[in-house]
Amino acid sequence: MIDVRKAGSRYTADHGWLKSNFSFSFADYYDPDNMGFGPLRVFNDDRVAPQTGFGSHPHREMEIVSIVLQGQLGHRDSTGRQEVVRPGEVQRMSAGTGVVHSEMNPSATEEVKFLQLWFEPAQYGLTPSYEQKAYEPAKLLNQLLPVVSTEGGEEIAKIHQDLTLYLSRLEAGQTISFEQNTQRRTYLFVMEGELLLNSDTSLATRDSARITSTTSLEINAKSNAYFMLIDLP
Repeated sequence: MIDVRKAGSRYTADHGWLKSNFSFSFADYYDPDNMGFGPLRVFNDDRVAPQTGFGSHPHREMEIVSIVLQGQLGHRDSTGRQEVVRPGEVQRMSAGTGVVHSEMNPSATEEVKFLQLWFEPAQYGLTPSYEQKAYEPAKLLNQLLPVVSTEGGEEIAKIHQDLTLYLSRLEAGQTISFEQNTQRRTYLFVMEGELLLNSDTSLATRDSARITSTTSLEINAKSNAYFMLIDLP
């Protein structure tokens, strides 16, 4: 089954300095029928104005992944890490038993646009940790590139959950096939462009799909597209 969620159906929060769209219940948005998809608990599409951001705040027992689409995201946490995340990099923070961090836009002129995902960990009580990995953007072209996985790798952030997060830039007219175990699920999110799934399901910019009981997925680009696919338990 392919359950499409249109971009306009997401909850929108506008705080002036911060504009967010929530795909799942988060903060002031509560829907008991939209609490997550497998271990994927939060999928926020954020835009933060220059030299503003999220001050120090705590997290526990969550795997947090941030992917910058435009601009820079400054990170500082109680483990002593101080980093800047840019396009072409992925950040993974394991909150574990407890961590305090802040996220700021260090630019004086440019808005930062980023996606932040929270996953429930496969194991609780982990020591808080941080990892930032760079990948080669050219490797996204017309293929699924893993950038987060349970195994990790040279250009892949390691996460404490049985999942793989892929990114892809698919040229118009190109097709990618993805095979999935019927006991698992797939989440797909379009950052840019337009896709056609299995010849009959259309997704446009910022649309998503929650896919279950579907062993074969054919992804065709109706226009140049940039998208994320997550293989989940």
